[in-house]
Amino acid sequence: MKVTLSALDTSESSFTPLVVIELAQDVKEETKEWLKNRIISKKKDGVRRLLTSGIVVQVFPLHDSEALKKLEDAWYTRLALKYQPIDSIRGYFGETIALYFGFLEYFTFALIPMAVIGLPYYLFVWEDYDKYVIFASFNLIWSTVILEVWKRGCASMTYRWGTLVMKRQFEEPRPGFHGVLGVNSVTGREEPLYSSYKRQLRIYLVSLPFVCICLYFSLYVMMIYFDMETWALALHDSSESEWTSILLYVPSIIYAIVIEIMNRLYRYAAEFLTSWENHRLESAYQNHLVLKVLVFNFLNCFASLFYIAFVLKDMKLLRQSLATLLITSQILNQIVESLLPYWLQRKHGVRVRRKVQALKADVDTTLYEQVILEKEMGTYLGTFDDYLELFLQFGYVSLFSCVYPLAAAFAVLNNFTEVNSDALKMCRVFKRPFAEPSANIGVWQLAFETMSVISVVTNCALIGMSPQVNALFPESKTDLILIVVAVEHALLALKFILAFAIPDKPRHIQMKLARLEFESLEALKQQQMKLVAENLKEEPRESGKEKPS
Repeated sequence: MKVTLSALDTSESSFTPLVVIELAQDVKEETKEWLKNRIISKKKDGVRRLLTSGIVVQVFPLHDSEALKKLEDAWYTRLALKYQPIDSIRGYFGETIALYFGFLEYFTFALIPMAVIGLPYYLFVWEDYDKYVIFASFNLIWSTVILEVWKRGCASMTYRWGTLVMKRQFEEPRPGFHGVLGVNSVTGREEPLYSSYKRQLRIYLVSLPFVCICLYFSLYVMMIYFDMETWALALHDSSESEWTSILLYVPSIIYAIVIEIMNRLYRYAAEFLTSWENHRLESAYQNHLVLKVLVFNFLNCFASLFYIAFVLKDMKLLRQSLATLLITSQILNQIVESLLPYWLQRKHGVRVRRKVQALKADVDTTLYEQVILEKEMGTYLGTFDDYLELFLQFGYVSLFSCVYPLAAAFAVLNNFTEVNSDALKMCRVFKRPFAEPSANIGVWQLAFETMSVISVVTNCALIGMSPQVNALFPESKTDLILIVVAVEHALLALKFILAFAIPDKPRHIQMKLARLEFESLEALKQQQMKLVAENLKEEPRESGKEKPS
């Protein structure tokens, strides 16, 4: 987009632009005029069609410098342990992003009890697996309670924001959806139509085999990692030294880096495939993308830990691998997601300011500089990656708690810095996203609850495998297995009872919603009675006008 100073000269006008629309090069004047008329007439599908066709390159709202400065001062510029200004975040970025930061803050504080209890276990009863039964049981109850309590806190926030009870809007076709032009049988409007049969063929004949191949490749890389572990251990046994002791951690560090690379490469492939499947609605696109990414990330991150725990049965290696994977992934995420983009953005900002100063124009170039600077910023693609990071962290903390109780402490330390780095990323690295209303964290609530159920099974199995518990059943392993399965079922039942016993909405919110529904019904009744009364008044007038036959 070629930007001229005359187009941005606001010296004789009080006009303040809110949204920037970048057009492709060599766009005809007729197209520009058509787009302007669609915007003036508030036609929602005008920009969407141009985005799909590539005439419009991008659309983004400009940052409000004054409001952003106030938000930054209250949010992250002063390093201190404090609550985030969630309502201010919601006012600037919208409910969806505010809910993510609210969940991040809540999850961080919810991890503190696990960290406090896990620290003495790590220091004093490291090898006593029978004492971990209490810690693992607390973990299982904790993972259920925090998710149920979050539902209540989320309901309170969204009720205050007015998005708790949102009417489902009819979804328009997503940008990028293509097909043969036809008439939608529901809306009666012309739009691209695409056969669901063709979409299913693409999913089952191309996407599904590709995902299976990626899962196989992930397992193949995992076996290479175990070969490296065996080589490092043999080298350490043959010549024990400080160097070989350090070398024992090298395979896990390399594997952790490879996991992060594979996750990111697979994410690009999953986005391409899901887009190629040509889903009409954004919600369908997101559901298929989430499913692809979660399955691969779960296997890629946790398969080695399950293999070590239940096939190799090497608890020392499990602790080492879990600690290395957790800490390495946290460091890499901080560098790749926040520090590196911020450094690149700072360098770009310096180049833009030099270009603006070289213009030596008489007009105010502040707006020009802002548009050019923000145009090249990265586009925030949503909270998917942020929730995914927390989901994997929750898995590291909950799945193998009775083996490495210090995981929660590392997660707390990471999340305190994550709050500030994510805030910096939203304010200084990415373009300002359009606000989107939300009533909850969506499919991620189910993902976290599923992870907590899996953690029950893994922790019970690990406790059943411990030498102390096995010593109680020296003759019959069948009895041990039956008892472990019975305990696991009892704990699962306890989880579901707790989930049922804790209401999703606080009592006062339930009362307010019930009152709101009652008032709505009363207003509807009064409106209907008013219409009936008006109709009754009209009937005598019409009968009086009739002439006798």
